[in-house]
Amino acid sequence: MTVSKQVSLTCSGHTRPVVCVAHSGLTSEGYFMISGCKAGHPMLRKGETGDWIGTFHGHKGAVWGATLSKDSFRAASASADYTAKVWDTVTGDMIRSLEHKHIVKSVDFSYDCKKLLTGSNEKLLKVFDLKVNDDDYFSLEGHTASIKSTLWVNEFMIISGSEDKTIRIWDTRNRAEFKQVVVSSPVTSLELSRSHDLLLATYGSTIAIYNASSLKLVKTIEWPIPLNSASLHKDKSCIVAGGEDFKLYKIDYETGKELESYKGHFGPVHCVRFSPDSELYASGSEDGTVRLWQTVPGKAYGLWKGSENESKSTPSIVTNN
Repeated sequence: MTVSKQVSLTCSGHTRPVVCVAHSGLTSEGYFMISGCKAGHPMLRKGETGDWIGTFHGHKGAVWGATLSKDSFRAASASADYTAKVWDTVTGDMIRSLEHKHIVKSVDFSYDCKKLLTGSNEKLLKVFDLKVNDDDYFSLEGHTASIKSTLWVNEFMIISGSEDKTIRIWDTRNRAEFKQVVVSSPVTSLELSRSHDLLLATYGSTIAIYNASSLKLVKTIEWPIPLNSASLHKDKSCIVAGGEDFKLYKIDYETGKELESYKGHFGPVHCVRFSPDSELYASGSEDGTVRLWQTVPGKAYGLWKGSENESKSTPSIVTNN
């Protein structure tokens, strides 16, 4: 049996460390990817190929978080300039700039795209109503340190992870904390499974999987090195993760054992996310690049032509010329 070599695609264009990547849902035009970096200019790309579409200009500080709406028509970004911004992905225009009192680290659209959730160094969660023209919002208080990640679970439920070593569920109806779990290290990433029933969290050298509605622990996977991010395959067969040793790891979900590992980045891996079809995963690094990796190396997909036509020399390079 011949095992195909992993050939990653490099998406250049950022000039400083890439700290966040996210995808839209599947649309009639495929799917899209947004990435944010410390230079402050989020970039929009075709998800399957990494081809550059455009750059959003307007932030005056590092972009720590970025997301796309499910239909891909809206983007949001969180920045060190004390703002979260909402963008039109078709025109590139900034639609809203939402002021905060400290660095904003995370953004997430509600499922109907009518609200934007933010988490910041204010130690507050804020929910902004995008249907009105002013900065109408309400806050959720409780965290005692910077908020690293925020997610909508459903219309009324929010999850947050913080440097205070807690993961918390909030109910937006009574605007109160519903439940929290205390973990051993600051939370570095959160992700919901495609079916929205599981929450994947990383902290220290641990990958933890929880029931997304109750925060009941399902399982943990301990890793030899500190991890910054992890992502779950849509069928829950495997997890990809990256951290301080520059490598990407593919891990069996059931056994917690390493299936594959790849080194391509020249710096720590800050973020990793499966595409909505889980055919590839994207990673962002301290080296200022986004890389695309095939879940099944050698398969014809996007710019990969398949094993029989696979280049034996250097990986394809995608730029924003």
